[in-house]
Amino acid sequence: MREDFLHFVWQYKKIPFTHLNTEHGETLEIVEYGFPNLGEGPDFLNARISIGGQLWAGNVEMHLKSSDWYAHHHETDINYDNVVLHVVWEDDIAVFRKDQSQIPTLVLKNLISEKLLLSYQKLMNATKTKFINCEKVIDSVPSIIWTSWEERLYFERLEQKASQIEKLLTYSKHDWEAVLFALLSKNFGTKTNGPQFLDNALKLDFSKVRKTSSNLHQLESLLFGYFGLLGVENCHDQYFLGLKKEYAYLKQKYDLRSLEGKPAFFGMRPMNFPTLRISQLANLYYNNSALFQRLLEIKSLGEFYKIFQITTSPYWENHFTFGKLSKPSKKRLSKSFIDLLLINTIIPLKFSYARVMGKTWDDEVLALISNIKGETNSIVTGFHTFGISSKNALESQSKIQLYNTYCTSKRCLDCAVGVRLLNRNVYF
Repeated sequence: MREDFLHFVWQYKKIPFTHLNTEHGETLEIVEYGFPNLGEGPDFLNARISIGGQLWAGNVEMHLKSSDWYAHHHETDINYDNVVLHVVWEDDIAVFRKDQSQIPTLVLKNLISEKLLLSYQKLMNATKTKFINCEKVIDSVPSIIWTSWEERLYFERLEQKASQIEKLLTYSKHDWEAVLFALLSKNFGTKTNGPQFLDNALKLDFSKVRKTSSNLHQLESLLFGYFGLLGVENCHDQYFLGLKKEYAYLKQKYDLRSLEGKPAFFGMRPMNFPTLRISQLANLYYNNSALFQRLLEIKSLGEFYKIFQITTSPYWENHFTFGKLSKPSKKRLSKSFIDLLLINTIIPLKFSYARVMGKTWDDEVLALISNIKGETNSIVTGFHTFGISSKNALESQSKIQLYNTYCTSKRCLDCAVGVRLLNRNVYF
């Protein structure tokens, strides 16, 4: 038994309306259940409850056991002074207010239908599942439930990303261009090198990127050197030697400190090698001054794709690493990679900017994310296996949020899908 089940029972009125009594035998009538409190304090606010013929207006607090009132120190918290009813699964102790008046208690243990309780127990204790607790019946949830829930999940995910972005904004002294560079560096580093690239980008004063961005050779030298890619031995290519020489000059000029660690190559697809990604990142900034401002002004998906249609410097057309020739090919950013940049960096950054500036960008966000192809990963594939597909990035991002935030921690009763299934007494 978990407390969220008690909240579910109360919010969705899963107890009898008549013939209720407090533990002291007083008649009890629920006139208004109140509304869930999402902040601190009692669980339900502004309820209206008749006890022994006396109508009370106030709040409702819920616990598995009455003694949890004291375990949580509510007796010393003024937020709980207006609690008019204590709703519990089991009453094991009398509970008193500060003025020593006893708080009426309603025990739910014998008021819940066996069918609902069985559904809840099967949901929370699901065994032999391959993916999530409700996988056997999840495809029975109507699409209209999914549509509204996925939008909420996506904006919940955006809010989390925006909070992280705002921390970076504080770190960078409110330089949005610097934040964009840090986030792009992380994404260009892909999953393998992303954390290291983010750390490098945050340590590199972005003013140095600004000063060198009009000269591609200088900018590549700065990024290749600072991101730890010029430590190659026995390479005599003129391109490599030129980068190394230029970085030595920039390092002294800007008093740059050497960073520990080198980017990884092992186990990566060649097109994701950090050498190619750094050259592409340098070319992006070389071809786009004031990049953040440009991205703010863009409205259509096509314009975003146009900005990110970049390639590497010519050297990389027949190289993947320094000093080793390969079959000639253009190394452009793929559409799928650009989509990931939009999903993980550009849209969250524009959303965060709008939030900081006190503006609303919700409609534009939905229009944009709904036209981007959804990701393919183990979470999205898992939902697809049980009949829940993702047609676009909004739906795939919402699945990731659902799985990571709700499914893995069994927050089924905070989930619109779980609530729908329990409301219909579905057996799992």
